[in-house]
Amino acid sequence: MIVTYNWLKEFVDCDLPAAELSHLLTMLGLEVERMEELGGGMDDVVVAQVLEKNQHPNADKLSLCKVDNGKEILNVVCGAQNFKAGDKVALAQIGATLPGDFKIKRSKIRGEESCGMLCSEKELALSLESAGIMILPEAFKLGTPLFDALGTKDTVFEIGLTPNRADCLSVVGIAREIAAKLGKKVHYPGLEVAETGAPIDTIAKVTIEAPELCPRYTARHITGCTLAPSPAWLANRLQAAGIRSINNVVDVTNYVLLEYGHPLHAFDFTLVAGGKIVVAAAGEGEKFVTLDGQERILTASDLTIRDGEKGVALAGIMGGGNSEIGEGTTEVLLESAYFNPSAIRKTSKRLGIHTESSHRFERGTDVAGLTRALNRAAQLIAELSGGKIAKGIIDVYPHPVEPRVIKARLARINAVSGLSLNAAEVQDILERLEFEVKQPEPGVFQVRVPLFRVDLEREIDLVEEVVRLNGFEKVPATLPQASVFSDLPSDFQRLAARVKDLLVSQGLSEVINYSFVAPASCEKILLSADDVRSNGMVLLNPISDELSVMRTTMLPGLLDTAVKNISFRTLNLRIFEMRRIYLPAPGKELPEEPLYVSALLTGSRDLEGWNQQKGEIDFFDVKGIAENILGELSIPNVSFSAESLDPYYHPGKACRILCGNKVLGSLGELHPTVQENYGIGTPLYYLELNFEALLASRKGKGAAQVPSRFPSTFRDIAMLLPKELPVADVLYCVKGVKAPELEGVEVFDVYTGGNISAAEKSVAIRVRYGSKERTLTDDEVTRLHQRVTDALTKKLNVSFR
Repeated sequence: MIVTYNWLKEFVDCDLPAAELSHLLTMLGLEVERMEELGGGMDDVVVAQVLEKNQHPNADKLSLCKVDNGKEILNVVCGAQNFKAGDKVALAQIGATLPGDFKIKRSKIRGEESCGMLCSEKELALSLESAGIMILPEAFKLGTPLFDALGTKDTVFEIGLTPNRADCLSVVGIAREIAAKLGKKVHYPGLEVAETGAPIDTIAKVTIEAPELCPRYTARHITGCTLAPSPAWLANRLQAAGIRSINNVVDVTNYVLLEYGHPLHAFDFTLVAGGKIVVAAAGEGEKFVTLDGQERILTASDLTIRDGEKGVALAGIMGGGNSEIGEGTTEVLLESAYFNPSAIRKTSKRLGIHTESSHRFERGTDVAGLTRALNRAAQLIAELSGGKIAKGIIDVYPHPVEPRVIKARLARINAVSGLSLNAAEVQDILERLEFEVKQPEPGVFQVRVPLFRVDLEREIDLVEEVVRLNGFEKVPATLPQASVFSDLPSDFQRLAARVKDLLVSQGLSEVINYSFVAPASCEKILLSADDVRSNGMVLLNPISDELSVMRTTMLPGLLDTAVKNISFRTLNLRIFEMRRIYLPAPGKELPEEPLYVSALLTGSRDLEGWNQQKGEIDFFDVKGIAENILGELSIPNVSFSAESLDPYYHPGKACRILCGNKVLGSLGELHPTVQENYGIGTPLYYLELNFEALLASRKGKGAAQVPSRFPSTFRDIAMLLPKELPVADVLYCVKGVKAPELEGVEVFDVYTGGNISAAEKSVAIRVRYGSKERTLTDDEVTRLHQRVTDALTKKLNVSFR
């Protein structure tokens, strides 16, 4: 919010130096981010008079002038042509510094000496545009500093407001704060509206079809207006606040917006069909052209202002090009309304439009102050344009809003703040803020909060107001007292940390992605519409449209991370993430939030080096990582199945991880289409484990096994089995033989082709036998081995080679 000191002083008597006022505002919670003196340091720009204006002897487009600054006659070269001898002008003398750090020096221009510069309004930052140098009133005294003569010396304060302080998005609001702090009264403008036109109810009509989005709508009608440039005082005020002057009618609406903090809109009433205004939701897909010339596609949730035929404004945000004030406008309908903040915020964000109007409506305006702003604007428009104001106001207010009443306790105020205020002091502070205060019993306040303070809802808010007005510097500085203790991590936290450490030890790097993803992410990883993970929870107020759905799998986030790294030529990736996902729970409002650990790998298995063998990461690297995690957590009876795979896996190159009938996760190469959707040309390998399912499947703590002191014996078996039979079934069959002497089994060869039929494959396994009590004899090993081969023949019907 930008305000000027002179403007504030019109509403509150304040003679503090600008620096002290800046400190006072900051200590009230209205942080002054910038303070700039208008005309400060520019006393070398003075009122002067052109005595002679002659053609420059060496340039057709330049004039050589003799200028009187009240002390001496100076030669000045000037390129403007909008002045004549005898005019009073603004002269920047040698040594002056103009806005933009432009220093005036004695110089020669085309061979003629120039001892200064005749200035335009733009060069002095008094206007955004100017057609030539400033021509000053004849009454101005020569040699007077220009800004003193114009009466425009001022100080601009740029105040950084927190979103809750919507009441201070106005000069009146900030003046109200200063007055409350200094114990003074606010001087509100006198509102004397001369109603000389016809009754307004014979001219216009307003209907609200969406009262939940527009609780109140007021309007005035002004006819006989003459559009013209705004007077200097008005244009300068707007210029100081960073708003371009347009014309006297539009400028008044902007002026009152800054003064009262309530947006208004002026319609050319001759363009309003049927003479009526209807506040209603837009039609789905309706097209509307706003004042900036952009065509907007609206939805049924957008609120519009309509006439008898069409939309004429996007409510609370921007007017339409089909009803704007322009050349030839003589009849104005002035709108002052209250719109639902969340509705305005939603439309503004969706359409990407942020205006001074939407900025205020989004935060909440004063529903009780509509008519004050309306009357103030109508008064100024009639005064500046010569128009006549119709008798009466249209005020559609079907359900008046009552001010909020909050109970506050003196004991609570002092306990929270550490102060020792009495009841009279607290009541005085609250009344200075224009609150109505009653004490139904000693030490208890019933505070009726005015509607312009939309941020005050609870007792603690009133505590803050008391502390703020009393002075933050008066709050005693004390150290907080608290018992410090440390909780030991839970088993869940300890095991999660172990899994992370294990993954890092295997060369993986942890990443952290957003918990929300793009709506199209499920399609990119090939999840069907009927998959529960395709129905993620949609955020009501997302950061952006690309981050608007809670993730149901961590794969999209990891893929986005991979894409970004690969684009920077980081081609060898080993990343993991251990975070929660959000799965819709049928019949429940909130989702389930299981903890998952997921990893994504691609590129070379080893770092490049002269002694490294080149090899690409494959399925078995990822499977090894999964087996290490399962082993670390002591999960028994783990099996792998290639059935019922998720669609984002490559068929035949992925598997699910099971513990009995419970699914623990899955791993494998991603489907080529997924890689194509993300623009990645190298194979990607993915692992995901449900950490909570892992912990539920643990058996014991996985105590270390003492190795045997006696040697083991190995026997190999080569067999033929159907090609589609998983080798894992062979290992499960061998492990199923109940014998304590059977210590382990592993596959050491798989062969297809050659003299092996196309329907079969050759598999060789090595079985290890041993005892912790003695060395086994050959006969004992042979009998054990026979039990193993019998089990393979009986259960899997394999043939031995």
